[in-house]
Amino acid sequence: MERRLGLVAAAIVLCLPMQAKAAEERAFDVRGGSLSAVVPVISRQGGVSISVADARLWKARVRSVRGRMPVDEAIRRLLAGTDAHAVRVSATSWRIERRPAPQRARAAPAPRQLPQPRAREPANEVVAAAADTIIVTASKTDLPYSHFAGVVTQLDGGELAFGGERGMDSILSRTATVSSTHLGSGRNKLFIRGIADSSFTGPTQATVGQYLGDIRLSYNAPDPDLRLYDIDNVEILEGPQGTLYGAGSLGGIIRVVPKAPDPRGPTVQAIAGVALTQHGDPGGDIAGIANLPVGEDGHALRLVGYMITDGGYIDNPLRGQKDVNRTHIRGGRGTFRIEAGDGWAVDIGGIYQSITSDDAQYADKDTAPLTRRSMIEQPAKTRYGLGTLVVMKDWGDLRFQSSNAFIDHRLSERFDASLPHGGELDGAGPGAAVGMVDVRRLFAPIDITPSRDVPRRLEQHNVTRMFASENRIWRPYHDGFGWVVGASFIANRARQDREYAYGMLRTPLPGVTNRVTEWTGFAEATRELLPGLVASGGLRLSHVRLGGMAEDVPFALAEAERATTASRHETDLLPSASLLAMPLDNLRLYARYQEGFRPGGLAIDGNFVRRFRNDRVRTWEAGVRFGDRKQTLLDATLSVSHSRWQNIQADFIDSNGFPTTANIGDGRITSLSGALAMRPTAALTFELGAVYNHSRVDDLSPEILPVFAAAPARLGRIPNVASHAVRGSINYATNVGDEDFRINGWANYIGPSRLGIGPLLGESQGDYVDTGLAMRIGNDRRGLSLTLTNLFDSRGNRFSLGTPFVEGNAGFLTPLRPRTLRIAVDVAY
Repeated sequence: MERRLGLVAAAIVLCLPMQAKAAEERAFDVRGGSLSAVVPVISRQGGVSISVADARLWKARVRSVRGRMPVDEAIRRLLAGTDAHAVRVSATSWRIERRPAPQRARAAPAPRQLPQPRAREPANEVVAAAADTIIVTASKTDLPYSHFAGVVTQLDGGELAFGGERGMDSILSRTATVSSTHLGSGRNKLFIRGIADSSFTGPTQATVGQYLGDIRLSYNAPDPDLRLYDIDNVEILEGPQGTLYGAGSLGGIIRVVPKAPDPRGPTVQAIAGVALTQHGDPGGDIAGIANLPVGEDGHALRLVGYMITDGGYIDNPLRGQKDVNRTHIRGGRGTFRIEAGDGWAVDIGGIYQSITSDDAQYADKDTAPLTRRSMIEQPAKTRYGLGTLVVMKDWGDLRFQSSNAFIDHRLSERFDASLPHGGELDGAGPGAAVGMVDVRRLFAPIDITPSRDVPRRLEQHNVTRMFASENRIWRPYHDGFGWVVGASFIANRARQDREYAYGMLRTPLPGVTNRVTEWTGFAEATRELLPGLVASGGLRLSHVRLGGMAEDVPFALAEAERATTASRHETDLLPSASLLAMPLDNLRLYARYQEGFRPGGLAIDGNFVRRFRNDRVRTWEAGVRFGDRKQTLLDATLSVSHSRWQNIQADFIDSNGFPTTANIGDGRITSLSGALAMRPTAALTFELGAVYNHSRVDDLSPEILPVFAAAPARLGRIPNVASHAVRGSINYATNVGDEDFRINGWANYIGPSRLGIGPLLGESQGDYVDTGLAMRIGNDRRGLSLTLTNLFDSRGNRFSLGTPFVEGNAGFLTPLRPRTLRIAVDVAY
């Protein structure tokens, strides 16, 4: 298969017209104005990337440019009469910097430069340093990071791809404040800064908002774990982001920015690798990226396709099977950009990805390492589809964008339920105290409890469909002022069906459908009040219509309509405010207040129907930043935040052994995080990050008290977030002859945490070290990579949940993937 794909890729390369040149003439129609407003326009019309090295240049007034001409001539005319000039970074990018002052008695020291990760440019071109102004596009006002009051982690797409594409794991290994469950690829829940609710994929909305550009990826579904091929950068905003991003951003947001179609010329890139896993099966990956200009008017098409197989490493001696947990990932992404003229542009795109796991990846604690004794196979399948339509327009100092998407997300799971759980069918159990209708009082069910020798499985199917639209107009921050005004609409429908199965016999269990329709309007403004003092404030008004109904319930329960249906409206106001001071060069102090919320819904509690209310987070945060990233010898950040979480929506095990959702009470979370980067030489970089979380559920809801009466002391911390985590990395880059050589090593310590809420989910997890080493030698046309993960072949326990439906679920753990060596080649044309 890989050989066939290689032949196809070669054929594509041979057929592509390669006559595009950097000096070709293009049509420009750029009105004069401030540099900050004009740069995006001329960049898009010229099909190049333009950055600005000195933030003070954003206010400079530049001239109009009209007519057909080469890109370098257009930029020269644009900057004529200013104290700025353009430096060509590469064939695809430029940097605008201030002209050096003439006859300076003593030159200021040049900023420390890092070697380029790719091959050197031709000698007649000046290669700029990486010390460009960082723009926080997730702020929706294109705010420079130097003026942003908060913590932003920005990961370069090339950095994420270095060492091999690993999806969300690539992000987790590079940040200390982002964590995840580890049920399996496409089934996990993400958390930021201690805001975590549960281990399961239930009806609750996620606590982290995930975006591809400005397109929301999910609402109340797990992380789709899209592969991060051909990504420009990833932005992570910590803390609630309710004002700009609405419901479901209690902990923060993760925004992935893909590379845009490039009308300059055709390019093709191919990556192929093979992986060898100790104690397991081999795996492999292959991917292709193509960029194709269409016509002469700036239209372009960008395509990405990939196939990945991760070898299994868990044995099941009960069934005589080895390495059962192999995972197959297939997917692709495409975007067609239409330049409609007069500053209008339209992107039409789509994504499809499938993840098939042959079996679960957990192991038994009390058996041989990497071994599980399970009576049945436990496969999982994820299918994710996304269609997008994005319309953009520039009017000088103003910009408009309409982002629209339709998502279809399907997840099918099988769990081993061969042994009966502690809850008995002939007793009401603790859940009966919640005040809901009991199926057993209305309908006499067939006895479906098997003997301990009969394999029983639970099949669960989740289907989520969502339409999301956001329309906003904004003034990018320049001249000390920026603002954004917008409105959004979301319609989300999520259905969960469950059934028991014994061989060919199937018995439906109660399921649930939740519908959410959300209308919102939002606005935020940033103003420089005094030199070195910047204030921001915003407001979001959300109106949510909630509806839900139980599925596959007995007729008698369906007649009691109040217990199987729910419908209501909610209106929420989410304010935000921040203040940032710059008392000294390279020193910034900030304070911030922000809120976030999630709407409520319906959940199934055994044979009951449970309603849960919306929850809300209020966060106060203060921090300090020193130095400028990639420019100074040392840069550091330190932040402290305190959150009050009301009506926490969380999952726990009900009296019949099923996951369910309820408002468990109120809690508080205090988080201290910091990061440090040092560049002692141009080739060497050290990075260190750490986070400490202290969380507590301190006010139990009265309706949930009976569930925890047997073991109230097991409630404790909010689950799934380590009390502390530390990560460190070393990066070295140099030249070996005409080739570039780079090596990166990292180590992450994940501290202890708890699996979930309640006496049945109080198991410990975490307390392990994950390590890795990656290196590459090559240039921008070809390269050879070697990556070694889990250097010490440690086991660890990433996640204590195996299956919640088997008695004795305390005996499960999810080990790290054993030591794995990957060798890969990449080529580009």
